[in-house]
Amino acid sequence: MKNLDYISCFLLDMDGTVYLGNELIKGADRFIDLLMNSKREFFFFTNNSSKNPGNYRSKLEKMGIRIPESRIITSGDLTIDYLKKESENPLVYLVGTPFLEEQFISNGIRLTRDISEKIDYLVLSFDTTLNYRKIWDAHELILRGIRYIATNPDFVCPLEGGKSMPDCGSMISLLKTSTGREPYIIGKPNTLVIDYIEKKTGLKRNEIAIVGDRLYTDIQ
Repeated sequence: MKNLDYISCFLLDMDGTVYLGNELIKGADRFIDLLMNSKREFFFFTNNSSKNPGNYRSKLEKMGIRIPESRIITSGDLTIDYLKKESENPLVYLVGTPFLEEQFISNGIRLTRDISEKIDYLVLSFDTTLNYRKIWDAHELILRGIRYIATNPDFVCPLEGGKSMPDCGSMISLLKTSTGREPYIIGKPNTLVIDYIEKKTGLKRNEIAIVGDRLYTDIQ
């Protein structure tokens, strides 16, 4: 526990750590109050890119947690940051929700649904609006050799009452079966997450702690 004395920033997972579905996990609000009243930095970071930071701020507010949107980071934010660093004005086929599409467009990322265009990247995310057209298009683009990235590797998203729903990792598995290829994954456990926080805060890695519920994403 003494190691926590040296932590200047906590990076809090959301689904399964702060809440399950629309239910706050017992004690989460007390811990967040403690952080807000301390001199330590903290950010919410979720691999779940089906919603954007504004959606998450509203969700947390309904549970009694009022924090600015600037404290919320998603794997969608990291993906946008990655695309901007890797390519100038890329054209992207996004398998994602309307919320994520809106986030990409508002950050200057060009999107298309026309696979005959000169597409630079296929981006696969936790898409709760997934349909067969998107799956087929993604399959075709992967086989063409288009650069293929995914927002996160989570197999399921936890819900209330011990339930869950298929997440981006399950969609990765589907396309791996049909194409034999896997994407470059942006979100946790990629060290891009910590690089992003280091740049945002000016802190060093040994001053940052991740609080999460899943070994293969939050801890690995």
